[in-house]
Order: sequence, then structure tokens, then C-alpha cells
Amino acid sequence: MDKGKTLAGIGFGLGAYGIWGFFPLFFRQLGHVSPLDLLCNRAVWGCLFVSLILSARGNWSATLTAARRPGTVLRLSIAALLVGSNWLAFLWAVDQRQVVASSLGYFLTPLVNILLGMLVLKERLNGKEWASVGLAVAAVGNEFLSLGSLPWISLFIGGSFGLYGLVRKQVAVDAISGLWLETLSLLPLLGLYVLWQNSQGHSVFTGFDTATQWLLPMAGALTALPLMLFAAATQRLNLATVGMLMYINPTLQFLTAVMIFDEVLQPARLVTFALIWAGLLLYSWSGWQKYRQTRPA
Repeated sequence: MDKGKTLAGIGFGLGAYGIWGFFPLFFRQLGHVSPLDLLCNRAVWGCLFVSLILSARGNWSATLTAARRPGTVLRLSIAALLVGSNWLAFLWAVDQRQVVASSLGYFLTPLVNILLGMLVLKERLNGKEWASVGLAVAAVGNEFLSLGSLPWISLFIGGSFGLYGLVRKQVAVDAISGLWLETLSLLPLLGLYVLWQNSQGHSVFTGFDTATQWLLPMAGALTALPLMLFAAATQRLNLATVGMLMYINPTLQFLTAVMIFDEVLQPARLVTFALIWAGLLLYSWSGWQKYRQTRPA
């Protein structure tokens, strides 16, 4: 593989996962805005930002072609509901100072993908993959036994993002066009919430201080930018490298929660993370071996 192309791909990947990893720092600045209001702003401004990108790149023909296919629109609408609920759960976790739980959810996502591949796509698991799933189940069991409840927010974040990836994988449309159609399909549902809030005398998009009025459009741009960088990275890197880079996001979230937000990390939760990290190590090892066996000589 061309060295320059690989280095560029790693740079794009680091940019994408770095932005995602520092999302808690950004959205903590908007802690005075309710998660649902933030979701509305994120979807609307994200849709407008992607529209500008599509116009600048002259990519509207591919987007409109995809929009004319009912099956594609239906799948992207389902994907939109999944990623929208994932965004909302993440914003709620930041608002409730549960970023450690949020990072656990994103650490769980690759292991959720293994389960979905087995259950939905009928993929066969090897020994390392079965062991990684077992460690993930043990981690969730440890949460239940030690803390007295299931890590619902972590399970929801991991599950919704895993399902989003499964649905999105089955839609043959590029990342930018897909994101535009996804955010567009969310707008009618969010519009009902906006109308209801307006009837209660609350404006979702206006009435904030000057700093907030600048940060809200930035939230939309930050929704689209890492996805563009991620798409550029996947075009230049093999899947094994992309898979290794993806742990940057939850790692940065975890460090932000513990070192900057001073969230309490119970000893029992350390055991949970140790089990998850062991499972991810096995998962990465298996993925790397598969890549080495299938790559061309």
C-alpha cells in the first residue's frame, strides 16, 4: 500500500475519532440546553451544513438519485431513528454526568457488531470472537451484580450504534449523501417537538445567549465533519487499521470523564472495563488475523 496514502488515511482517522472523543467537552458547554433541544439543533444545522458540502462538491445528482429509491429512503429513515436515539442518549449521558457510562457503551459497540453479525447476517464466529462475546457478557453481569442494576445507558448506546451500523452497511449510498438523507428524515419528527415547545412558549432555536447561539450551529457542523473524515480514512486504510483506530473515541471519552469531569469510577466498574478491554483485545487480534489471511500477496 502507498505509504503517503496510508499516512493520509491515518491522519483522517485520527481527526474523525479525535473529534468524536472530545464531544463530551464540547457538549458540556451546552449543558444548559436540554438534550432534546440539542438534538433538534444538531439535526437541523447538520442538514444545512451537509447541504453546503454537497453543493460545493456538486454531488447532488447522486443524492437525489438515492432519494428516488423507496427502499433506500426507508432504510435510511430507520438508520436515522437509530442514530438520532443514539445521539439523544449520548447527550443525556453528558447532561447527567455519566460520560463513563457513555464511553462503556462505545467500547461495547464492536462486540455488539459481532453478535449482530452472528444473529442477523448468519456469520460464523471463531474461538477468539466467541471469547470476546463471553467477556462482554461477563462485563455486563459484573455491572448487574456489583452495582445492583444493568448499565442501561451503556447497553442502549452500544446497541443503537451497532444496529445503526448494521442498517447503514446494507444501504449502497455514500457517507455524505446518506447523512443528508438521514438528517432530513429526522426533521418531520423533530418538527412536531419544536411545534409543541413553541405552543408551550419555549423556542428551541432562539432566545439563548450569544455564545450558545454560535455553539448550536457548530454542533451541526461537528456532526458532519468527523463522518467526512471517517469516510476519507476508510478509502485509504484497510479495515484492520480502521478497527484499531476506533478505540480512540471511547478512550478519550473515558479519560475526559475521569480526569476532567471528575466522575466517580467505582472499583467494580474497573473490573467491567478490564473485561471489555480484554474482549476488545481478542476481537482486534481476530480481525488482524483475518485481514492477514485475506489480503492479496
